[in-house]
Amino acid sequence: MNDKVFIDTNVFVYLFDKSAPAKQAKARHILETEGAPGHIVLSTQVLQEFYVSVTRKLGKPLSESDGASATTDLCAFDIVDVDKEMILRSLTLSRTERMSFWDALIVEAAQTRRCGRLLTEDLQDGRRFGALRVANPFRDAA
Repeated sequence: MNDKVFIDTNVFVYLFDKSAPAKQAKARHILETEGAPGHIVLSTQVLQEFYVSVTRKLGKPLSESDGASATTDLCAFDIVDVDKEMILRSLTLSRTERMSFWDALIVEAAQTRRCGRLLTEDLQDGRRFGALRVANPFRDAA
């Protein structure tokens, strides 16, 4: 594993969530501090979830045009393409680790790029999957 960090959908969504100002500020800080070229990793799953979340699930959603623009901006990061082998590994991981398939797919994508950290609020802070460590960047945010 290395110093690459996989960032889950919720971190990116908080960039646009005005109803959670502390989390929005934390998300901005994460991108400022982790944003070195080639350092941030996400997956096609994150891109899809992000677009749907910011255009449909926020209290004040983005327009489809603004959501598409924001999604396009995220494509500047290292993107893991979810493929059938990753899906099949995720099925096994979700059963053996008793986690949702979608969370297992995020873990598999992070491991594919040998990320050292996974930033998400969806998994237990400090949990490990081999050399991959889960960190909840919002555990102290109001």
